[in-house]
Amino acid sequence: MIEITESAEKAIKELLQDESKSGMSLRIQIVGRGPGGFQYAVRFVPEEDQSDDDEAIRCDGFRVLIDPETVPDFKGSKLDYKEDNFQQGFLIDNPNPVWKDPDAQAVQELLDTKVNPGLASHGGFVALLDYKDDTAYITFGGGCQGCGLVDVTLKDGVEVTIKEALPQVKKVIDTTDHASGKTPFYNNDGDGDSALS
Repeated sequence: MIEITESAEKAIKELLQDESKSGMSLRIQIVGRGPGGFQYAVRFVPEEDQSDDDEAIRCDGFRVLIDPETVPDFKGSKLDYKEDNFQQGFLIDNPNPVWKDPDAQAVQELLDTKVNPGLASHGGFVALLDYKDDTAYITFGGGCQGCGLVDVTLKDGVEVTIKEALPQVKKVIDTTDHASGKTPFYNNDGDGDSALS
């Protein structure tokens, strides 16, 4: 399943002790996929938020829980804890492919090699969140989230690039909340005013 290193086990025990979290377990979830691979959430959950279906790894004094639907994606993984001058926190080393579906993998590769290098020059990126029923569900980030030209970027750039290279993709759906963020250029209040005014 997933290996818990000694440093991760020590950090978990210290956090449970420091924060008086008796009876809590550490839940590890895959919450998305992006250019860097799987995106994870690592958090403590109380007993009432634990399910009988969870895959439970028993450690000395605590449990690590994994949602049953993502168990195969954690096979052969390692949970570690690093603390040095450059980083501090839990790290998951996961050897599994981000996408098992060949069409999803092809969309991800296209985003990584053709689309994101162009968007990076504007401080943005696009990530594939899901692929099902011939539809690619994407999200924009960085400078693309909330950009006033995101519709042009999506329709004339990203969608065209994906559909031309991968004709099996019939739809591309942007799931991004463009009205959120610190200073979005996109203003969804319907009055036509610029978010910068």
